[in-house]
Amino acid sequence: MDLWFYEKHIPGAGICLKIKQTLYSKKSKYQEVQILDTEEFGRMLVIDGMVMTTEKDEFIYHEMLVHVPVFVHPNPEYALVIGGGDGGTVRELVKHKNIKKITMVEIDKDVIEVSKKFLPGLSSQFNNRRLKLMIGDGIKYVKETKGKFDIVILDSSDPVGPAKGLFSRDFFRNVHRRLNSDGILVAQTETPFMDRKVIKETYRILKKIFPVVRMYFATIPTYPSGTWSFAFASKKYDPFADFDIERVLTKKFSTKYYNEDVHRGAFMLPEFMKELVK
Repeated sequence: MDLWFYEKHIPGAGICLKIKQTLYSKKSKYQEVQILDTEEFGRMLVIDGMVMTTEKDEFIYHEMLVHVPVFVHPNPEYALVIGGGDGGTVRELVKHKNIKKITMVEIDKDVIEVSKKFLPGLSSQFNNRRLKLMIGDGIKYVKETKGKFDIVILDSSDPVGPAKGLFSRDFFRNVHRRLNSDGILVAQTETPFMDRKVIKETYRILKKIFPVVRMYFATIPTYPSGTWSFAFASKKYDPFADFDIERVLTKKFSTKYYNEDVHRGAFMLPEFMKELVK
């Protein structure tokens, strides 16, 4: 018997993937967490019925979330990750030897434990000595911590449930306070095809807080519409003018998606995306 996973993105569109088996399915304190083994995309993390990541295409999302800001900031030493329970963002961050400490705040411990068991390719760096892993509310942490960071990465799920507050004005203001004087925030900001209201409001808020705000994008097959956007918000650095191409060309690790051409091209927006962030 054929088993299929369906995720409805909008009333008239969605995604459908053939499932070999369900490896894990349980409701945590905050959400429904599943690991499904798909025929085409390998193991897949699903939260509340929505695809978070798959083994086959996760590298696109995580490389673009991490390497874009790190290769713009001239010397990032302290990074904060909000969310990121699958471990992919931390895995990419530790590739950069100049980063001395990574603080990660994930609200749902179950996501971390499930990823360790079923997604070892993503969660391989949870025991890295440079990582300080905290189970807690990222919104509360950013509001209350006295720590300062060079880069803050918002690796959240969609803006519903426990992640809704991560797109608020108060949260972004608190992130701004936690960043050093030349700090950079990067956040996933949904699909420009189906989440136009969310994107417009998010960038409207960011532009009132940060002097430099730019959208960039990548193609991710299992995310709604296959096109995903990211916000680059900085106190000082421009993702073009301050992009360190030489560091990319001489990096000591390999990437599967990100390179110097992709970095520059990701900020070259089609006209309809430009309209969203005017």
